[in-house]
Amino acid sequence: MIQKLHDGLNDIPVLDMHTHLIGGRLAARGLHDVLLYHMGVSELYSAGCPNGARLTEYPGWPDEKEAHARIREALPFLPLVKNTHISWGARIILRDLYGWTEPVTMDNWQRLDALIRERAEDRAWHREILDRVGIRRSCTELARRGNSEDDDRLQYALESAMFARCQWGEFDTALYELERFWGQPLGSPTPIGKGRRPPAAKTIRTLADVHAAMEHYLNAIPYGRVISTATSLSTQFDYRLVSDAEMETALKRRDRAGAVERDTYASYILEAFLAGLEQHGDAIVFQFAIGFEPLPFETGSFLSQRALLQLAEIIARHPRLHFQAFVASRHANQTLCTIAREVQNLSLVGFWWHNFYPDIIRSVMTERLDMLPLNRQIGFFSDAYCIEWAYAKIILVRKQLATVLAAKIAQGQYTLEDALAVARATLFDTPRTLLKMTPY
Repeated sequence: MIQKLHDGLNDIPVLDMHTHLIGGRLAARGLHDVLLYHMGVSELYSAGCPNGARLTEYPGWPDEKEAHARIREALPFLPLVKNTHISWGARIILRDLYGWTEPVTMDNWQRLDALIRERAEDRAWHREILDRVGIRRSCTELARRGNSEDDDRLQYALESAMFARCQWGEFDTALYELERFWGQPLGSPTPIGKGRRPPAAKTIRTLADVHAAMEHYLNAIPYGRVISTATSLSTQFDYRLVSDAEMETALKRRDRAGAVERDTYASYILEAFLAGLEQHGDAIVFQFAIGFEPLPFETGSFLSQRALLQLAEIIARHPRLHFQAFVASRHANQTLCTIAREVQNLSLVGFWWHNFYPDIIRSVMTERLDMLPLNRQIGFFSDAYCIEWAYAKIILVRKQLATVLAAKIAQGQYTLEDALAVARATLFDTPRTLLKMTPY
């Protein structure tokens, strides 16, 4: 039965509704883009690799010196992570797409790196990779559109200011993220864990500044060219409705802000943003990530149950705006399912970051299929920075989906036809209807 399901799932088209692909540069630029995907970097760092930071990211690129140094640094630790799910994904990429089945070693890595670099500019090859696994459209950041070379395969999300994402050791992140784009074109958010931040072009000092900066931000969103936001909601915040007077008082304390001021800034600015965005609720979906919190290099999977209840209140307060959650915490899934059963403007999406592991994927799939209507759940997104990882991740997700559906068939809950219809709904139909994704 599992093999029948595998065969059937391979015929179902897929819409990949969240990636970080770069227009004109869809594929890996070298071995570093496969082995040192940020999830792999975290595993190597845990194994003892001395560097746990991400490589230089878009709009910059790791030059050959940086890429090769990081590969050499990581190679001694590859055998220690061979057991992991991400390592399995990397081996699928190297085997299926580059015909490479050897262990990657100090003696051979340069040959493999050259193989990958040889195909990096082959646009026909890029499309072939997507077609092999039936990915019919991908959504990426608008800031990564390039020169529109791949608009036939890409749609776009606004991944810009992260008003409600915590940064390690900061208490005014919400203000900084807003003032970065005050009077400026919208661009990518501040990366996680990048240390000292560059000064913003303007500084928010008063409540009038907050309103002016938010008005600019909302007016700068290219409604109609983006289908969604892509942002984060930290559950370290104590979300509440903040009065103008409370916000004014908190702004005066910015130079000595602590957790109370941090929560005040985030609550006020998030509410102002959602109120403005709701006026365009027919044109854009508010996608947000939850269940990951900052650590010095990356993030860990933890969250506050109190904030989940506050999240339900926020969603219910904006009924004309659709909310979609990427969840990075296994135990939050049931809570969010119960919220999505009671508020019609919330849907749940995929298996994100700290949830992208087989046992968790199967658990989340089973829970959502049993608790939520098909039009309130989307079964896949890759979060890929190159199409090779989109390729590997849909293969890995299909393997888990086949196992989950086979169990439901075995207990008499679904027929084979039911199971394949469910899969098509979550992989293709629901992202097409909720997000207005358009397959090529």
